[in-house]
Amino acid sequence: MSTHYYFSWFNKFFPEKLVHCLQEDIQDRQSLVMISADPSVYTDEQINLDDISEWTWLNQANIIFEEYHFIDYRMQKEDARRFIQNASVIFLCGGYPVLQKDFLAAYELADVIKNSNAVILGASAGALNMSAQWLSLNDTGHEVETSTIYDGIGFDDFAYESHSKRGYATFVQGYLFPLSEEIDVYAAEQESAIRVKDGKIETMGPLYLISRSKIRKLVETL
Repeated sequence: MSTHYYFSWFNKFFPEKLVHCLQEDIQDRQSLVMISADPSVYTDEQINLDDISEWTWLNQANIIFEEYHFIDYRMQKEDARRFIQNASVIFLCGGYPVLQKDFLAAYELADVIKNSNAVILGASAGALNMSAQWLSLNDTGHEVETSTIYDGIGFDDFAYESHSKRGYATFVQGYLFPLSEEIDVYAAEQESAIRVKDGKIETMGPLYLISRSKIRKLVETL
């Protein structure tokens, strides 16, 4: 069973206690594969890793790999699948969750990722797509927003929510309550993380568990 990390977003660096956990869990430093959540945005042949926040977090934590691969529509499907199969760590990047979900489907990557023995990391959009389900709110320009529930890769049997402009004040208004009647929802503010290792869920930072329309703040266990 691989180890999974669900990150909200970190504005600067990984917190020290999270770095300690990652250093412990990521022993194989051969290959890091990052999967874009805006897979059509880059057109140049080369990408500057310094422009990718998720890479800088790992780099600042001194988690350095021998190989780095950034996967988006510029890469051939067969190469993307091969790099994922051989990855030490797979990082589903932040950005646009629907675009990332569509890319995973177009390249048939979800099962390849799920069957990997790599450590799996996801930030924001990437963490949504790692979970069993997630909710997309569409701003219609009116007071009531429309919502769509998507299935994620489903590493763990919970739904996940992470958006930088949403926090407890928004979560408690109840837009996640209908989903929470079907599945537990972990709702994350910025600077938070969930680690699932050997089936055990541990948390760090401001996180809330919403279950059957009841919300409670979680005590940090990482």
